[in-house]
Amino acid sequence: MNAPVQPVATALAGVAPQRSELELYLADSWQLFNSMDPAPFRERDLDPKAAAYIIDWAREAPPRRPLSLVVHLGLESAAADDAAMVSEAVHEYFRRRAIATRRQLRQLFRVGRISLLIGVTFLGVAVAAGEFLAGLVREKSYAWLLKESLVIGGWVALWRPLEIFLYDWWPILAEARLYDRLSEMDVRVLGTSATVPA
Repeated sequence: MNAPVQPVATALAGVAPQRSELELYLADSWQLFNSMDPAPFRERDLDPKAAAYIIDWAREAPPRRPLSLVVHLGLESAAADDAAMVSEAVHEYFRRRAIATRRQLRQLFRVGRISLLIGVTFLGVAVAAGEFLAGLVREKSYAWLLKESLVIGGWVALWRPLEIFLYDWWPILAEARLYDRLSEMDVRVLGTSATVPA
């Protein structure tokens, strides 16, 4: 079982471009990845807790500041091959997440278009039915109530597409852009024999 990741996040105030840096201290590079994933190392998913920590850190980082991930490994694990594989695997993981999130956004817009078509059609039918039925009712107050009830029902049918096109899409797009940033961040792997900070 993987040992817990012990993260330390710092913001570097160096010369331009200023970077937001996250440091992870691991005994071995395998701790960063999901041990249940049978995929080859470079295509392996990150450990869910490690991925969630990296994503939460990136959300809090200034949006225009480049990101940097420094993985400190035990001295015996810090090989050049490890550095290349970790960097490539981290970039590939977040690239896949960005692609999956944009696919989710396209699916949401597809649902929104279909919902809008259904809602507009239902609204038209409801308005027509209200006018027709109101003409059959002699009592004006009842006719008005019946007509307005059907019109309100028609507008309620447009609630879901309006929710999609006004509110639901932009958080998903923001998430995809966050994954784009993470897929392009600088990833360095360093060996260390120092004690991991508490």
